Amino acid sequence: MSYRKRTALALAAAMAAPAVLLTAPAAHAAVVDVDYECRTPIGPKGAVSPIDIKAVRNGGAYTLTMSFQKGVSSSPVELGKGAMNPSAVIELGGAETGEVRVSGPPNAAAVPAETPIKINDLSGTYTPKKSGKVTFTAGVLTIKALGTTTTCTPKNSPRPSLELDVTVAGGAKGGGPSELPRTGPLDSATALGTLGGTVLLTGAAGVLWLTRRGGRTAG
Repeated sequence: MSYRKRTALALAAAMAAPAVLLTAPAAHAAVVDVDYECRTPIGPKGAVSPIDIKAVRNGGAYTLTMSFQKGVSSSPVELGKGAMNPSAVIELGGAETGEVRVSGPPNAAAVPAETPIKINDLSGTYTPKKSGKVTFTAGVLTIKALGTTTTCTPKNSPRPSLELDVTVAGGAKGGGPSELPRTGPLDSATALGTLGGTVLLTGAAGVLWLTRRGGRTAG
């Protein structure tokens, strides 16, 4: 094979590698409708609210944020500013089982009587104990207001709102080689960019080697 053909093939391989790496899997997230059945001091109530769960990597842990796009219950009397305190659990599945407790700030404005109660974003910390694919599903919601407690339970067996491929800090996944943790498309893109740069550098080194080898051959 001629020197020019070898050089062209090396450059083509170096440029094509990142495009292949971009097909690596990323976190899967979806807004899921959760049908809540609520036990309130004045009787049963309920509503369907779309739930979104996000995760942000923070060292060896993840900050989870659970967002409600609709209210899930109501009060027979007005709830004054700061009168309501919400909390919930996020159920873990897949590589891990258990739950993560999340909570949020009290209502920033008064909630009129007989209107859907908008739940502020709830957040909490999840620290992986096992490596692998972990799912996150909306669990029981608790609303405390005016000395009463309302418990809302999903009754439609909702599917997970989020799936992450997690790695225990300082450990290896499945006993194999260490793997870069991924929390979603942003972190995946960063990791892929780093790997792509490594491949490009390797390709460039190959081109230089071929160039030098070609020069010696020509001499």
